[in-house]
Amino acid sequence: MTVTKYSANGNDFVIFIAQEHADRSELAQKLCHRQNGVGADGMVVVLPHRQYDFEWEFYNSDGSRAAMCGNASRAVAHFAHEKGICKEGQAEFLTGAGVIRATINGLYVVSDMVEPKILRDDIDEEGERWWLIDSGVPHLIAVRENIDTFDLAEARRLREKYNANVNICRFEDGTMYVRTYERGVEDETLACGTGMVACFIRLHREGKVGEQVRVYPKSGDELYVSYENGLYRFGGKVTKTFLAETLI
Repeated sequence: MTVTKYSANGNDFVIFIAQEHADRSELAQKLCHRQNGVGADGMVVVLPHRQYDFEWEFYNSDGSRAAMCGNASRAVAHFAHEKGICKEGQAEFLTGAGVIRATINGLYVVSDMVEPKILRDDIDEEGERWWLIDSGVPHLIAVRENIDTFDLAEARRLREKYNANVNICRFEDGTMYVRTYERGVEDETLACGTGMVACFIRLHREGKVGEQVRVYPKSGDELYVSYENGLYRFGGKVTKTFLAETLI
Protein backbone atom coordinates (compact mmCIF):
# COMPACT_ATOMS: atom_id res chain seq x y z
CA MET A 1 0.00 0.00 0.00
CA THR A 2 1.06 3.59 -0.60
CA VAL A 3 0.93 6.12 2.23
CA THR A 4 1.78 9.80 2.55
CA LYS A 5 3.60 11.18 5.57
CA TYR A 6 2.73 14.66 6.80
CA SER A 7 4.06 16.81 9.60
CA ALA A 8 1.91 19.57 11.04
CA ASN A 9 4.26 21.53 13.28
CA GLY A 10 5.91 18.45 14.69
CA ASN A 11 2.71 16.41 14.96
CA ASP A 12 3.17 13.73 12.29
CA PHE A 13 0.64 11.54 10.50
CA VAL A 14 0.40 8.70 8.01
CA ILE A 15 -2.44 9.32 5.52
CA PHE A 16 -3.98 7.09 2.86
CA ILE A 17 -7.21 6.59 0.93
CA ALA A 18 -9.58 3.64 1.41
CA GLN A 19 -13.05 2.82 0.12
CA GLU A 20 -14.66 1.16 3.12
CA HIS A 21 -14.83 1.51 6.89
CA ALA A 22 -12.90 -1.11 8.81
CA ASP A 23 -11.19 -1.72 12.11
CA ARG A 24 -7.66 -0.59 11.36
CA SER A 25 -6.35 -0.40 14.91
CA GLU A 26 -3.67 -3.03 14.36
CA LEU A 27 -2.59 -1.37 11.11
CA ALA A 28 -2.29 1.98 12.90
CA GLN A 29 0.00 0.48 15.52
CA LYS A 30 2.21 -1.04 12.83
CA LEU A 31 2.40 1.99 10.56
CA CYS A 32 2.92 4.46 13.41
CA HIS A 33 5.72 2.42 15.02
CA ARG A 34 8.86 4.56 15.04
CA GLN A 35 11.30 1.70 14.44
CA ASN A 36 9.40 -0.97 12.52
CA GLY A 37 6.89 1.15 10.60
CA VAL A 38 6.63 4.55 8.95
CA GLY A 39 6.54 6.30 12.33
CA ALA A 40 3.84 8.80 13.31
CA ASP A 41 1.69 10.19 16.11
CA GLY A 42 -1.43 9.14 14.26
CA MET A 43 -2.99 7.57 11.17
CA VAL A 44 -5.69 9.15 8.98
CA VAL A 45 -7.85 7.13 6.59
CA VAL A 46 -9.67 9.18 3.92
CA LEU A 47 -13.02 7.66 2.93
CA PRO A 48 -15.67 8.69 0.37
CA HIS A 49 -18.79 10.47 1.58
CA ARG A 50 -22.01 11.36 -0.28
CA GLN A 51 -22.56 14.76 1.32
CA TYR A 52 -19.06 16.04 2.13
CA ASP A 53 -15.75 15.95 0.27
CA PHE A 54 -14.76 12.97 2.38
CA GLU A 55 -14.82 11.58 5.89
CA TRP A 56 -12.02 10.22 7.98
CA GLU A 57 -11.07 7.53 10.42
CA PHE A 58 -8.45 8.82 12.86
CA TYR A 59 -6.25 6.53 14.93
CA ASN A 60 -3.68 7.35 17.59
CA SER A 61 -0.34 5.58 17.42
CA ASP A 62 -1.47 3.01 20.00
CA GLY A 63 -4.37 1.98 17.75
CA SER A 64 -7.08 3.79 19.68
CA ARG A 65 -9.64 5.88 17.82
CA ALA A 66 -10.03 9.62 18.33
CA ALA A 67 -12.90 11.83 17.23
CA MET A 68 -10.78 14.82 16.29
CA CYS A 69 -7.22 16.07 15.88
CA GLY A 70 -6.58 19.71 15.01
CA ASN A 71 -3.19 19.26 13.35
CA ALA A 72 -4.36 16.19 11.45
CA SER A 73 -7.37 18.16 10.17
CA ARG A 74 -4.99 20.63 8.53
CA ALA A 75 -2.71 17.90 7.15
CA VAL A 76 -5.55 15.85 5.67
CA ALA A 77 -7.14 18.97 4.12
CA HIS A 78 -3.88 19.64 2.27
CA PHE A 79 -3.66 15.97 1.28
CA ALA A 80 -7.22 16.03 -0.11
CA HIS A 81 -6.50 19.27 -1.94
CA GLU A 82 -3.47 17.74 -3.67
CA LYS A 83 -5.42 14.60 -4.56
CA GLY A 84 -8.28 16.61 -6.07
CA ILE A 85 -10.75 15.20 -3.54
CA CYS A 86 -11.97 18.63 -2.46
CA LYS A 87 -12.70 21.95 -4.14
CA GLU A 88 -9.89 24.35 -4.96
CA GLY A 89 -8.65 25.87 -1.71
CA GLN A 90 -11.49 24.48 0.40
CA ALA A 91 -12.21 21.20 2.18
CA GLU A 92 -15.30 20.06 4.04
CA PHE A 93 -15.13 16.69 5.74
CA LEU A 94 -16.72 14.62 8.47
CA THR A 95 -14.87 13.63 11.65
CA GLY A 96 -16.07 11.85 14.76
CA ALA A 97 -16.49 15.26 16.40
CA GLY A 98 -18.47 16.80 13.54
CA VAL A 99 -17.90 18.55 10.24
CA ILE A 100 -14.61 20.40 9.72
CA ARG A 101 -14.16 23.13 7.13
CA ALA A 102 -10.63 24.03 6.13
CA THR A 103 -9.07 26.64 3.86
CA ILE A 104 -5.88 25.71 1.99
CA ASN A 105 -3.52 28.42 0.78
CA GLY A 106 -0.30 26.78 -0.35
CA LEU A 107 1.13 25.09 2.72
CA TYR A 108 -0.87 27.30 5.09
CA VAL A 109 -4.08 25.63 6.23
CA VAL A 110 -6.76 27.01 8.55
CA SER A 111 -9.36 24.72 10.12
CA ASP A 112 -12.66 25.88 11.58
CA MET A 113 -12.89 23.88 14.79
CA VAL A 114 -16.00 22.20 16.18
CA GLU A 115 -18.06 23.93 18.86
CA PRO A 116 -16.19 23.42 22.17
CA LYS A 117 -17.73 22.22 25.43
CA ILE A 118 -16.56 23.53 28.82
CA LEU A 119 -16.90 20.36 30.87
CA ARG A 120 -15.46 21.75 34.11
CA ASP A 121 -13.69 24.90 35.24
CA ASP A 122 -13.20 24.03 38.90
CA ILE A 123 -10.79 21.08 39.03
CA ASP A 124 -8.24 21.34 41.82
CA GLU A 125 -5.11 19.22 41.58
CA GLU A 126 -2.12 19.87 43.85
CA GLY A 127 -3.52 23.31 44.66
CA GLU A 128 -3.70 24.28 40.98
CA ARG A 129 -6.87 25.12 39.06
CA TRP A 130 -7.51 23.13 35.90
CA TRP A 131 -10.20 23.46 33.25
CA LEU A 132 -11.55 20.46 31.34
CA ILE A 133 -12.55 21.46 27.80
CA ASP A 134 -13.69 19.28 24.90
CA SER A 135 -12.38 20.99 21.76
CA GLY A 136 -13.00 17.89 19.67
CA VAL A 137 -11.38 15.67 22.28
CA PRO A 138 -11.09 16.38 26.03
CA HIS A 139 -8.22 18.48 27.37
CA LEU A 140 -7.13 19.46 30.85
CA ILE A 141 -5.60 22.94 30.92
CA ALA A 142 -3.48 24.67 33.55
CA VAL A 143 -2.17 28.21 33.13
CA ARG A 144 1.29 28.80 34.56
CA GLU A 145 3.92 31.50 34.64
CA ASN A 146 6.63 29.02 33.67
CA ILE A 147 6.27 25.87 31.54
CA ASP A 148 9.96 25.10 31.07
CA THR A 149 9.40 22.01 33.20
CA PHE A 150 6.60 19.55 32.44
CA ASP A 151 6.11 16.79 35.02
CA LEU A 152 5.20 13.85 32.79
CA ALA A 153 4.50 11.57 35.76
CA GLU A 154 1.86 14.03 36.94
CA ALA A 155 0.55 14.34 33.39
CA ARG A 156 0.14 10.57 33.12
CA ARG A 157 -1.74 10.48 36.44
CA LEU A 158 -4.11 13.24 35.34
CA ARG A 159 -4.56 11.68 31.92
CA GLU A 160 -5.66 8.43 33.57
CA LYS A 161 -7.85 10.12 36.17
CA TYR A 162 -9.76 12.34 33.74
CA ASN A 163 -9.26 10.39 30.48
CA ALA A 164 -8.06 13.57 28.82
CA ASN A 165 -5.01 15.12 27.21
CA VAL A 166 -3.03 17.29 29.61
CA ASN A 167 -1.83 20.80 28.72
CA ILE A 168 0.17 23.48 30.46
CA CYS A 169 0.32 26.93 28.92
CA ARG A 170 1.50 30.46 29.55
CA PHE A 171 0.65 33.77 27.94
CA GLU A 172 3.13 36.59 27.58
CA ASP A 173 3.33 39.68 25.34
CA GLY A 174 0.53 38.58 23.02
CA THR A 175 1.90 35.07 22.57
CA MET A 176 0.73 31.74 23.99
CA TYR A 177 3.09 28.85 24.67
CA VAL A 178 1.71 25.31 25.08
CA ARG A 179 2.98 21.88 26.02
CA THR A 180 0.76 18.80 25.70
CA TYR A 181 0.75 15.23 26.93
CA GLU A 182 -1.43 13.26 24.51
CA ARG A 183 -3.47 10.19 25.29
CA GLY A 184 -3.12 7.53 22.60
CA VAL A 185 0.51 8.56 22.20
CA GLU A 186 1.00 8.42 25.98
CA ASP A 187 3.79 10.96 25.96
CA GLU A 188 4.43 14.62 25.33
CA THR A 189 4.14 15.49 21.63
CA LEU A 190 5.74 18.37 19.75
CA ALA A 191 2.35 19.93 19.03
CA CYS A 192 -1.37 19.32 19.57
CA GLY A 193 -3.90 21.39 17.65
CA THR A 194 -6.97 20.71 19.78
CA GLY A 195 -4.79 21.30 22.85
CA MET A 196 -3.67 24.72 21.64
CA VAL A 197 -7.27 25.61 20.83
CA ALA A 198 -8.45 24.43 24.26
CA CYS A 199 -5.79 26.57 25.98
CA PHE A 200 -6.88 29.58 23.92
CA ILE A 201 -10.52 28.94 24.85
CA ARG A 202 -9.73 29.03 28.56
CA LEU A 203 -7.64 32.20 28.29
CA HIS A 204 -10.24 33.82 26.03
CA ARG A 205 -13.12 32.96 28.36
CA GLU A 206 -11.12 34.37 31.28
CA GLY A 207 -10.54 37.60 29.35
CA LYS A 208 -6.76 37.19 29.28
CA VAL A 209 -6.40 37.18 25.49
CA GLY A 210 -8.11 38.96 22.60
CA GLU A 211 -9.74 37.55 19.49
CA GLN A 212 -6.50 36.16 18.04
CA VAL A 213 -3.26 34.90 19.47
CA ARG A 214 0.04 33.66 18.13
CA VAL A 215 0.94 30.31 19.66
CA TYR A 216 4.08 28.22 19.89
CA PRO A 217 3.98 24.51 20.81
CA LYS A 218 7.04 22.56 21.89
CA SER A 219 8.17 22.24 18.25
CA GLY A 220 8.78 25.99 18.16
CA ASP A 221 6.63 26.48 15.05
CA GLU A 222 4.38 29.52 14.81
CA LEU A 223 0.62 29.01 14.62
CA TYR A 224 -2.46 31.15 15.18
CA VAL A 225 -5.72 30.55 17.02
CA SER A 226 -8.62 32.96 16.71
CA TYR A 227 -12.27 33.46 17.56
CA GLU A 228 -14.17 34.88 14.60
CA ASN A 229 -17.93 35.07 14.00
CA GLY A 230 -18.61 32.51 16.71
CA LEU A 231 -16.00 30.06 15.40
CA TYR A 232 -12.64 29.02 16.80
CA ARG A 233 -10.08 28.81 13.99
CA PHE A 234 -6.66 27.21 14.00
CA GLY A 235 -4.04 27.91 11.34
CA GLY A 236 -0.45 27.13 10.44
CA LYS A 237 1.79 25.51 7.86
CA VAL A 238 1.89 21.80 7.09
CA THR A 239 4.63 19.78 5.40
CA LYS A 240 4.31 16.75 3.17
CA THR A 241 7.47 14.92 4.12
CA PHE A 242 7.37 11.86 1.87
CA LEU A 243 5.37 9.31 -0.14
CA ALA A 244 6.13 5.67 0.61
CA GLU A 245 5.19 2.18 -0.45
CA THR A 246 4.96 -0.08 2.57
CA LEU A 247 4.62 -3.86 2.82
CA ILE A 248 2.92 -3.70 6.23
